[in-house]
Amino acid sequence: MSITGLRAFHAVAKAESFTRAAAAMGISQPTLSSQVRLIEERHAAALFDRRGRGVTLTPLGQRLFDITSRLFAAEGEARALLEGVRTVQSGHLRLATDSATHVMPLLSAMRKRASGLTFSLRLGNSTTVLDDLVNYRADIAITARPSSDPRFLIRLLKRDRIVLFAPRDHALSLKRHVPITALAGHDLVIRERGSITREVFESALAADSVIPGTLTEVEGRESVREAVAAGFGLGIVFESEMPSDKSFVPIEIEGAALDVAEYVACLASRSNLAMIRSFMALAATEAGSG
Repeated sequence: MSITGLRAFHAVAKAESFTRAAAAMGISQPTLSSQVRLIEERHAAALFDRRGRGVTLTPLGQRLFDITSRLFAAEGEARALLEGVRTVQSGHLRLATDSATHVMPLLSAMRKRASGLTFSLRLGNSTTVLDDLVNYRADIAITARPSSDPRFLIRLLKRDRIVLFAPRDHALSLKRHVPITALAGHDLVIRERGSITREVFESALAADSVIPGTLTEVEGRESVREAVAAGFGLGIVFESEMPSDKSFVPIEIEGAALDVAEYVACLASRSNLAMIRSFMALAATEAGSG
């Protein structure tokens, strides 16, 4: 098996398209397709399900992609080490975050320091973003879930609090402060399982034996906003993520343990890479000024 073939496979898996992968690598699509096909034929292995113009990984392909992600991440680290990188001027930093609100100011500050940097951002919940680090799908994770796993270097970024928000015509919209018991019987819009927002809020409900009405589960904070606007109930978000739309009213919940924190994390084994080191230092500065 050649490194060229693995690189071709990795590019297609990452782009989810032979056309996009060929363009990114600067080679023709037939050349790229033949490199991937050679791997599949030599090993009698189906790595992709080909559907129209797009492709999806087979279970075996996903396992190989996890390996090539680590392989080419290590290659980049070796190159950076041997080139003696000391300052960040260019490159591509991959971030996984459970909250775009917290990461955008940091990306803006990084870009001002080095205009040659580019970024990609994966949105997930507090569990999946740490998985992205472990599987080399991201260089940095922003998460509300702390971890004692020695593989991670984790630093506090921000402190926050969970709040409610309601449409202006909701029964609770005239109240800016309510006890959590006031939520009994009210419909709620809540994040998917794995979200720290959901875990903290459900723990607070359970602590006071509060039984809400219908729970509508959605994935992502923007979906919470849309579901609340559509009348599915009260939304639950971090205070810093409260929608700026004036059609919504923020409601603080009194007497409940709803304080949370946001952390920045990287793999400890990669913390000396220039871009990662620079981002972690910037995050530490931000935390100190907050």
